[in-house]
Amino acid sequence: MTKVSSTTELPVSAKTVWSVIGNFNALPDWHPAVAKSELKKEAGGTLRKLSLAGGGTIEEKLEQIDDKERRYTYSIVSGPLPVNNYTATLKVREAEGGKGCSVEWSSEFEAKGAPEGDAVAAISGIYEAGFDNLKKMFGG
Repeated sequence: MTKVSSTTELPVSAKTVWSVIGNFNALPDWHPAVAKSELKKEAGGTLRKLSLAGGGTIEEKLEQIDDKERRYTYSIVSGPLPVNNYTATLKVREAEGGKGCSVEWSSEFEAKGAPEGDAVAAISGIYEAGFDNLKKMFGG
């Protein structure tokens, strides 16, 4: 399995950031690549269908959420990304000393239909685009 992990620091509380990104259906509120998210409950759990700004859709399943720990884990059910067996975790932690917070987005997957380096670059690019926008939103 290939692993990708990115972290960013923000000058606001973990509670403030979690209130924006902690909702599984909230990606359009903070990630510029996601135009719309539709939530649906199925017998197997909670799914979100993401409509991408450049066209295309990704369907993801919520695997676990913990508001107290400020993290959720999800998997990709279907979509155009060059990955298979993709599982990711998004978590927010208070910074040491209580000033600001860190956001970590990490995943494990297998490359599919593309070299591993291209898959890593695609996933890293998604994480960085989200973090860049969070920095704009929160003054990071």
